[in-house]
Formats: sequence, structure tokens, C-alpha cells
Amino acid sequence: MKKIISCIAISTMLFGIIPATAMAQTTQDQDPPQYGKPFTMVPDRRDVSMYQVNMRSFSKEGNFKGVIARLDSIKALGINVVYILPIYPVGVLNAQGSPYAVKDYRQINTEFGTLDDLRALVNGVHKRKMAIIIDWVGNHTSWDNPWIVNKDWYEQDSTGNIKHAQTWRDVAQLNFKNNAMRLTMIKDMKYWVLTANVDGFRCDYADGPPADFWKQAIDTLRNIPAHKLLFLAEGTRGENFNAGFDYNFGFRFFDNLKKIYKDGKSVKSIDTINIKDYTNASDGQQMVRYITNHDVNSSDGSPIQLFGGKKGSMAAFVVVAYMKSVPMIYDGQEVGTPYRLIFPFTKSKVDWTLNPDVTAEYKKVIAFRNGSETVRRGELTSYSSDDVCAFTKKLGNKAVFVLSNLRNTTVSYTIPSNLSAYNWTDGFTGNKSKLSSVITLAPYQYIVLKN
Repeated sequence: MKKIISCIAISTMLFGIIPATAMAQTTQDQDPPQYGKPFTMVPDRRDVSMYQVNMRSFSKEGNFKGVIARLDSIKALGINVVYILPIYPVGVLNAQGSPYAVKDYRQINTEFGTLDDLRALVNGVHKRKMAIIIDWVGNHTSWDNPWIVNKDWYEQDSTGNIKHAQTWRDVAQLNFKNNAMRLTMIKDMKYWVLTANVDGFRCDYADGPPADFWKQAIDTLRNIPAHKLLFLAEGTRGENFNAGFDYNFGFRFFDNLKKIYKDGKSVKSIDTINIKDYTNASDGQQMVRYITNHDVNSSDGSPIQLFGGKKGSMAAFVVVAYMKSVPMIYDGQEVGTPYRLIFPFTKSKVDWTLNPDVTAEYKKVIAFRNGSETVRRGELTSYSSDDVCAFTKKLGNKAVFVLSNLRNTTVSYTIPSNLSAYNWTDGFTGNKSKLSSVITLAPYQYIVLKN
């Protein structure tokens, strides 16, 4: 062994030959050069309207180019942050075809295209004055990821076998007690900020890795010069806010909303969710809420199926967009896709010719949010009844009053006396609106007023 090492050392000194493993390690240790110019128009975290892209279902091609072709349509919705599902090669060992079984953190899944195609997508997003974040799968890897040779980078059972993650047998659970693994992961996240010029990460199953890892990662990444980054935790724990995430994920809100629609649960329950969700939040940290995403669309149903068709789902989205969160739209939602996009998302495609009336309504709702600092940053006061989600947002002398009937029946709502004195106008038409003491709302009707 000593002779072999000596020969390698001598050949390196004499001929500049470096062993392949050492060369790979040296390359991996070096940060890549910055591609392009860092995007300077990343929005304030309070002002985001987000769009989730699932490449496999988004277009017939199922790739980056298919997304590029519809960037103008995304922009026209009023979106300013695009979030795309994992871009990495998918493992084949013990595989289910899931994009969340990452085979290599520094490579592009060839089904989506090349690095140049990703860069073209990022450039196209930035050209339209939108930011882009990519999915980061930090809790686990596929079983054929190169990291698997470092057995101590993974959790092991009592017999030394690497554990699978939670109930997901297609992926191996990483060991966050291993500092080398943590540092390598952070460098791999940094790689995409520099190599593709992305503007942040949505972190999958963020409640899995310890919060101190996320703080270490986010602190490091926020120190990359000239980049303003956004971080979305797919999690609910308050410690994620302490770790530096801009956003937690609206699991509780979505589950509660289903019970309101399906089981007749009181709408007032949303007030309790608002308190729980914002534990530890400060300095404008937000929840990202939704009426669908790639997971629940596949497992539970589309918004049209879950929330009372076109009218009912829009009544729900108004609450998402205006009450106390950053709204997220999942691809196909804006055309009222009536069917599920089933995991692993390789067969079902969005039909973009559906329901232009639904698209127009989404544009209207988002446009009002984008144009109202009161909605985005105002102080919330809830006046909800068991059937109607009612609230005001106030900022200085400006106020917005929202009523959304979340029932498929006509309901009466008593206007709080302190709100009757305002000179209200319709938020969408600008027409004057005089409130009586009791207002009747048609099934799934919503009203948005401003002073």
C-alpha cells in the first residue's frame, strides 16, 4: 500500500497526474462560477403570488421547453414566483418513478432536458420579472445515489442496514448527525444558485431534517453575494421560521378546509388554524396556502372535485389569496381541471383549452391582491360566522372587507356594526356598495369591498 501511494505521489509531482477520485473531490469542493446575473427583482416575501409547475403534467412534452412555452400565460395570471418540482435524475433501484427519489443532486433529469434548457427556463422567468425556486429533497435520496457508498451518511438499523425514509421505501433516510453529509448538501444547494441562477428552494418534507440543519443551510446560502433567495418549508413546525424559512406550508389549512366543505365544520375554525400556523413567525414570515398541489391533487382530488365545482373552489381561493397567507396555484388549477393528475404524473396532462371563464376569474382575484398593499400587508380581523369567512384587512386608513360563503346554500350574514359606516366600493368594479345590517349571500358567493 505504501508503494502504491508513493507511486501516485511521485507521478503527481513529476507529471501532474492526479488520481480520478482526488480530481473528482477537488472539483466538487470548488464552487462553480456564477452563471448570468443574479435576479434583482425577487419580491418581498409578503408580496408573493406563487405558481407550482409539475413538468411531467404541465405540457405534452413534459419538459423544461414545455414550461417555457407557457411562461407568458403564467405571468398573465399575476404570478411573480414560479416553483418547479425536482429537476434531478430519478433513482431506479426500489423505484416508484417518484421525482422525489433523487439519484444525483448535481445532475438534470434528461426527461426534462439539459442544463442549458434549465438555464433557458430560468432566463425566461427572469425576463418576465418573475423569480424561480426549485424543489430540494433534503431528507432522503434514492438507493442508487452515489452518496450511498458513504454508509455513515445514512441512518442505520441495529444490524447496520440503511433505513428507508418514513413509509417511503423507495428512498434511503439521510443521517443529519453526520457533518460531512450536511456540508456536502449545502454545497450542492449552492451549486444550483450559482450554476442555474435560481432564486431559492422549496424544501421537501422540511419537518424531517433537524431545524438546526436548515438554519445552517439557509444562513450559508443567504451569504452568497448579490442573491436574494426565498425559502419555502414543506412543513408546519414553528422552528422552521426560527431557522430562517420565509414560509411554512398550509397542510392544516387545507385539511381543515376539506372538513368545512365536506363535513360542515364551522368556518370559524380557520381562526384557530391562523393562530397555530403563525407560531414563531415574525418579520413578515408567511404561510403558503392552496386548494391543490401535486400531492393532494393526486391523492384527494382536484379543487373542482373537493370544493364544490367552479364556484365553490373560487370561494375557497379568495380566502387563500386574501386572508392570511401567500397563495399558490398548481398547474391546471387556473383552467378548472376536473380530473386528477395522478402520481408519478407521467400520464395525465393539463388541457389548457378548458374553462377560460375560470382563468379570467383567477386573474381577477390575483390582480386585486397584487394591487392592494392592504390585503398583502394589512392587519387581519376576523368576523367569520359558521358559514361565511368574513374578515377585514387594515393598513393605515385603508381597509378591505371580504365575505366568502363557503356553503352550497343561500345564507344570511349580519354585518358588524362598526363596518357599516365605511364608504365601501366593490373591489373589482369600483362601484359604490352600501351595506345593510343583514346581507344575503348566494351559494359560494364572495364579495370584496374596499374603502
